[in-house]
Parts: sequence; C-alpha cells; structure tokens
Amino acid sequence: MVDEGEPVHEIGAGGEGYRRLNRKCMLSMYIGYAISYAVLLVAYLLLRTYSQEFLGPYYDFVQYAALAVLAVALIYIVAAPPVYYARYRYQITEDKVDVRYGILVIRHILVPIERVHQVEVSRGPIDTMLGLGDVTITTAGGDATINYLEIEEAEKVADLLNDLIGRMLQDRKSNPQTPCPGPAGE
Repeated sequence: MVDEGEPVHEIGAGGEGYRRLNRKCMLSMYIGYAISYAVLLVAYLLLRTYSQEFLGPYYDFVQYAALAVLAVALIYIVAAPPVYYARYRYQITEDKVDVRYGILVIRHILVPIERVHQVEVSRGPIDTMLGLGDVTITTAGGDATINYLEIEEAEKVADLLNDLIGRMLQDRKSNPQTPCPGPAGE
C-alpha cells in the first residue's frame, strides 16, 4: 500500500502525481457514520415503541423494513470508509485541480485554475479532533472539495492554489491578449 501523502502512480487514473489521503480520514468517516447510525437507531426505537397503535396490521412489515434499512446502513458504514480511502486521489498542476473519489459512484472532477474564484480551508468538530481539514475550491459553476487532508497539508494546498491563481493573473497583466477581431468586413 502507498504511504499517505505519497504520489500514486497508476495507469488507469491518468498518469503520475496523484496524492492519497491520510488514513485518519477513515476514522473521521467511521465517527461521522456512527453518529448518523445512532440517530437512525433512535428513530427505529421510537418507531418500535410508539407506532404499533398507528400502523395496526402493517406494524410487523414496517418493523422488518426498518430492520432491513438498519442492516444495509450498517454494512455501508463498515465497508464505505476503506473503499473511499482506496479510491480517493487528487492532483494539483499548474493549470488544473483533479479530484477522483467515490464509493458506489466514481466521480472525476477537473477544475481549471483559471476558473477558481475562492479557496477555503474548513474543518468540522470531528476533523478538528483528528487534525484534518477540507479545501473547498469555488468556481462560477460550483464547488469542488479536497476532503480529509491534514491541516498542514490543507493550508499548503490552499496556499499553492492561491499562488497559482496569483501567477496566472500576473501573466495576464503582463501579457494582455489582443482583442478578438470583429466580424468580417469591419
């Protein structure tokens, strides 16, 4: 297995230079999912305790359906973090940010540096406890996020992106593009 933060060389992902997440991301996911599962479990217990009089003859069916949902959620909670960790890759080059991730559906997000409007580092309470943060890249078309980076790495990524944007803007100032010619005959 590749060490955290090391480049990942894989033929199918578009070449070299992809970076992986720190393994602490799985712990963060497990904690977040455990909280969600606890909420589902409380909802199930409330359903079981107070719904018999409302559901009447459908009570048993609803109970079995709720148990099935809990079982599927538990399987997902156990299996999802390692799969997410194994599939998550990101790469930052002079001209783009490339993020690949997914559990059931694989997503591939390419953000051209010239389209970036804002770069933000954020962290929730679980990530703060684990020393992790997210870098959100905002463009006119939406947001892209590099999740579960160590705080120092997240700050470095944000600084790198801001430097790339600054250099691009300086290049535009020093080399203004010539205006587009008008329609033929003008």
